[in-house]
Amino acid sequence: MGQITLKQVTKSFGDVQVIPPLDLTIGDGEFTVFVGPSGCGKSTLLRLIAGLEDITTGHIEIDGKDATDLVPAKRGLAMVFQSYALYPHMSVRKNIAFPLKMAKMDAAEIDKRITNAASVLNLTDYLDRRPGQLSGGQRQRVAIGRAIVREPAAFLFDEPLSNLDAALRVGMRLEISELHERLKTTMIYVTHDQVEAMTMADKIVVLRAGHIEQVGSPLELYHKPRNEFVAGFIGSPKMNIFGGAEAQKYGGASAGIRPEHIDVSMSDGTWKGKVGVAEHLGSDTFIHVHDTGLADMVTVRITGDISVRHGDTIYLTPQLDQMHKFDAQGLRIE
Repeated sequence: MGQITLKQVTKSFGDVQVIPPLDLTIGDGEFTVFVGPSGCGKSTLLRLIAGLEDITTGHIEIDGKDATDLVPAKRGLAMVFQSYALYPHMSVRKNIAFPLKMAKMDAAEIDKRITNAASVLNLTDYLDRRPGQLSGGQRQRVAIGRAIVREPAAFLFDEPLSNLDAALRVGMRLEISELHERLKTTMIYVTHDQVEAMTMADKIVVLRAGHIEQVGSPLELYHKPRNEFVAGFIGSPKMNIFGGAEAQKYGGASAGIRPEHIDVSMSDGTWKGKVGVAEHLGSDTFIHVHDTGLADMVTVRITGDISVRHGDTIYLTPQLDQMHKFDAQGLRIE
């Protein structure tokens, strides 16, 4: 079991309230991602759940039991940090065993759990090495292994991949997702990277200034963002949002269209502009278009390659069934 419920939770540092009253339920076995810009409160919220920070008001329940005043060790949660926090003088085996030895667990049970965790994480051949002899990805797996052996009610990940290079990030992202499929344990994952959120989550919680802007599945947030902030934050490249008379043509104070929902022509279309930078990625091309009269820049995503050069005239046509409309308060108009 691993259901976590937050009821009217707040957090203040002195006179500054960083988490206004907040309600949230994370279901047993869910992979939930907290995402938002730097300073939005996502890591603070994770630390409140872990017990590493005291909540100011409200209640936290874990599996229906009040955990508000429990110390971290009594909450049945395991946290994986951005830094690996491994003991450099200890072998991988001893690093993974450390929390179990501190709990005075039977030696045979410790060995059993280490063997199982090492098998799950492909660390069996590295158990006698020290962290300095491992790659960044392997060290992160050791940190995860140290959490797995505790058999927690939930795993809490605080931006665990941010210290890895791009290739390792993709690999570890897949490994953590596979781990969730095997263990079926509740996982809460904090990241500022919305691509990680979209590819890993069962449920995404989008935060801004401590407020929950929207909770939903990745595709719910992609297709039906609740407001202009979520629309601009979820999706890569981000949604093009524009206002003024052009937005009013489509029925809103502002309107948005994703780069992948704009058709391109060199001869005619709804909006005329000039090609700025074109990013050729092989499978996709991102074209940044200026002088459309919509916004400073409109980004278009084309499947495959296209022969355009800086300064070329280009015509853009939005797919009208993919247009998003927002009212004067930035809320979605259906």
